[in-house]
Amino acid sequence: MSRFIAPLLFGLIGAGILVALGLWQMQRLDWKLGVLAEIDARISALPEPLPVMLSPTEQKYQPVELDGDILPGEIRILVSRKQIGAGYRIVSPLRTADRLILLDRGFTADENKDATRSTGPVHVLGNLHWPDDRTSSTPDNDAAANIWFARDIGAMAEALGTEPLLVVARQITPQDPAIEPMPVDSAGIPNDHLQYAITWFSLAVVWLIMTAYYIVRQRKTGET
Repeated sequence: MSRFIAPLLFGLIGAGILVALGLWQMQRLDWKLGVLAEIDARISALPEPLPVMLSPTEQKYQPVELDGDILPGEIRILVSRKQIGAGYRIVSPLRTADRLILLDRGFTADENKDATRSTGPVHVLGNLHWPDDRTSSTPDNDAAANIWFARDIGAMAEALGTEPLLVVARQITPQDPAIEPMPVDSAGIPNDHLQYAITWFSLAVVWLIMTAYYIVRQRKTGET
């Protein structure tokens, strides 16, 4: 019987470590859900005027309401939407009473990429955003062909001659019928902690099954 103590301890300790990792991921899940709830509350809060002093960390997702004029010129960011396919985010310069900023107007289908956009006076409800679209695999923007792969605020501001401040529209009045707003939300923020927890718990079960199988097999071998 003593020869089974070592594999039994090995199995129990290993399963305990895996369970602990699963419980840690559940704690991380609770934390992440709280963060996402705060972001959702921030996004849907009452709109404010454009801030004079910018703080990307504190003002990210800040709701804003403003009137201005959409000017000619645009940047097209290549994106894809489920059940729709490829298309472009349209970013245009927006002139308010005293500022010139970037306005993410939303999505237009690929067949509309060369269409004439509406310009002129608009009322905008939206959110300040400093998007993090670029990853190590994101291609370089093709500014000459006006095909961008990330909303690089500094480069977009330089291309359109605006200050580096982006408002992502939730509602534009009047709305260009060929552009559908793509407002900011928390859906794109990764939250894989539940999947990680399930993985660790599943590995703990497999670990215990393999330990039991090993002990049973060793016992049958010893009896023969």
